[in-house]
Amino acid sequence: MIKVGIIGGAGYTAGELIRLLINHPDVEIAFINSSSNAGNRITDVHEGLYGETDMRFTAELPLDEIDCLFFCTAHGDTRKFMESHVVPEEVKIIDLSMDYRLKSEEHDFVYGLPELNRRAICSAKHIANPGCFATCIQLGVLPLAKHLMLNSDLHVNAITGSTGAGVKPSSTSHFSWRNDNISIYKPFTHQHLAEINQSLVQLQNSFASQINFIPVRGNFSRGIFATTYLDCKIELSEIQRIYEEYYSDHSFTFFVDKNPDLKQVVNTNKCLIYLQKYEDKLLIVSMIDNLLKGASGQAVHNMNLMFGLEETVGLHLKPSAF
Repeated sequence: MIKVGIIGGAGYTAGELIRLLINHPDVEIAFINSSSNAGNRITDVHEGLYGETDMRFTAELPLDEIDCLFFCTAHGDTRKFMESHVVPEEVKIIDLSMDYRLKSEEHDFVYGLPELNRRAICSAKHIANPGCFATCIQLGVLPLAKHLMLNSDLHVNAITGSTGAGVKPSSTSHFSWRNDNISIYKPFTHQHLAEINQSLVQLQNSFASQINFIPVRGNFSRGIFATTYLDCKIELSEIQRIYEEYYSDHSFTFFVDKNPDLKQVVNTNKCLIYLQKYEDKLLIVSMIDNLLKGASGQAVHNMNLMFGLEETVGLHLKPSAF
């Protein structure tokens, strides 16, 4: 059994991670750390886990008792923890914050997008889990980058559910504001752009185009629905072949030939991709569940790869029928 610890156990991504790991046949949760909830039952915060666990949050950090450590911390906090604590050399780390996503000589974290870095993830000790927007957008264009086809600006509009803002209430996550409403934020400047650029350059060294990204707050709880368009003169049938080939040996990303909708991926670890051509414009539709494929599901996928398990173990999740 893989013994795991979780730091930052009270947020939405932690709740989903706990749910997945409780039901994972090869995992035992050793501790769930949350200093603000120490002593409280997990179900006092994650009420959807009633009947599945009687564990309690702890302020303790028994790092010598685990094989894998997950960080579900706020951005900046993982780096602070790593600088102030000694994590045993043999403990593998999966960080869901953005602290180590950009490659640097200062750390050895591997960018944990399996559809891009699966081989490196399998042998990595430290993983930086990708951002949710970044996951959805990258999966939509990685096959083009591999074939050196990203030679014009990318125009991206992506709408996300309110859980993407985290569990801490804010003026733009309050139900009365979010319901029946829509708004943009951080146009052209979103923090996930840096990791998207990094991945596209990894596959296509010549990539130097702009990514014109407009993030949108949606009036639903979970999911990301992204549309990307760019100039492309290649026939649709050839582009479809390229996508089918790229994702043929990946377990969670699927090219589909019918225009999909968000409910098909919510509560799953899937990404669906759909393509259309309009004269010399290529339209790419990609969608994920931001808390699963965009966060905790992908983290478990990475754990499976790091420990040599079949990569879909614990992730056979199905969308709602309605």
